[in-house]
Formats: sequence, structure tokens, C-alpha cells
Amino acid sequence: AAFRVTPQPGVPPEEAGAAVAAESSTGTWTTVWTDGLTSLDRYKGRCYHIEPVPGEEEQYIAYVAYPLDLFEEGSVTNMFTSIVGNVFGFKALRALRLEDLRIPISYVKTFQGPPHGIQVERD
Repeated sequence: AAFRVTPQPGVPPEEAGAAVAAESSTGTWTTVWTDGLTSLDRYKGRCYHIEPVPGEEEQYIAYVAYPLDLFEEGSVTNMFTSIVGNVFGFKALRALRLEDLRIPISYVKTFQGPPHGIQVERD
């Protein structure tokens, strides 16, 4: 996922990118009893690259990779809820926008598609 990030004043872009990755995958503001049941490293999103937006002050593109195990197979709703459901009100950011999303073919193949075919859905 590529997010356009505008950090709050004083927040480094690397910290903002890492915060987006954490908050959109395993991060939470409270203690969760299930934390001890699984290895969170397996499910963490990771911000692997940040670059400034040309011509825009204090705006960056943060690239975040997510492990496929984080998402329920065949569920667009689950995928989008996980990626963008909770990050847009994050206090370390002044602004955030999802710019691009690349979905691996192995995950795309888990989607069943319309139950009656595309023509029925269009009609």
C-alpha cells in the first residue's frame, strides 16, 4: 500500500510511516489479552520505503507491506478494513490518504467473484 502522509510538526516521516504500518496491522492503543497468544511479528505491517512528494512540503509517500496472513481469504471488506479502517484519525499525522494498493495474485485468486457472473451483476 502507498500512503500519502503529512506528519504533525516535529514528527519525523520515518516515525509517521512506521506508525501507519503498525496501526493498520497489529497496533492498538490498549492492552489486548490476545497479544500473548500469537506472535505479532508474523502479522505486522512494515513501512519499507519513504520518499518525499515532489513539489509538496512535508508530504511523503510511505510504502507499507502487509503479510497475507493478516487478511481473511476472499474478503475485500476484511482487507480494506484492516488497511484503512483505523489509521485516518491517527494523532501523529496531520493528513493521510491511501494512494495505491497492489494485491498479490495469490490473494486475488482467493476471491470468488460475483455468484451469477459479471453480466448479471452489470444488469
